[in-house]
Amino acid sequence: MGCKLSQLASSEFSHDPFEKPPPPSDPRSPLTAKQQYCMLASWKGVFRQVEKTGILLFVKLFEENEELLHLFEKFRELRTKEAIVSSAELAEHATQVMHTLDEGIKGLADMDSFFTYVRHVGGTHRQVPGFKAENFMKIEQPFLEAAKTTLGERYTPNIENIYKLTIRFILENLVKGYEEAGEENGTTQT
Repeated sequence: MGCKLSQLASSEFSHDPFEKPPPPSDPRSPLTAKQQYCMLASWKGVFRQVEKTGILLFVKLFEENEELLHLFEKFRELRTKEAIVSSAELAEHATQVMHTLDEGIKGLADMDSFFTYVRHVGGTHRQVPGFKAENFMKIEQPFLEAAKTTLGERYTPNIENIYKLTIRFILENLVKGYEEAGEENGTTQT
């Protein structure tokens, strides 16, 4: 049928949800809607092994930045990789950090909540004696390596790019929260 109504019904008003582009993402997000979907789907695989991945993150963090150990009163005496891996205190902290990252990742669907939560967490680090804002950024590579180890072959170049965008965005906002908390308290230490 060549009637105009049939043509409109079959083209512009398609009811197939897979023919429609994904809704636009919040312009404040570093991810497109498709990337955000991929991130959440992939993250489920990481989060199923939350403690193991968190421990891997901290092992790699301390291998690359041994000077950070002094910031952690509960496990600053850990000197070997084996001691770090088997530490219950470290496992607990690593899991807590991974849960924070989980909240940040899931929060990308609601940017206002994301900023409120992540910046609050960043601000709480003002209470850690000797902590500096740049310490947050030292987590990026260890996080990516831990995610890659956990995901194995599922850690494709596309997923790697999405994880890089995501972790950098989270860490940058932790830094902003830390700095904002310092401004509110009248301190400017970074």
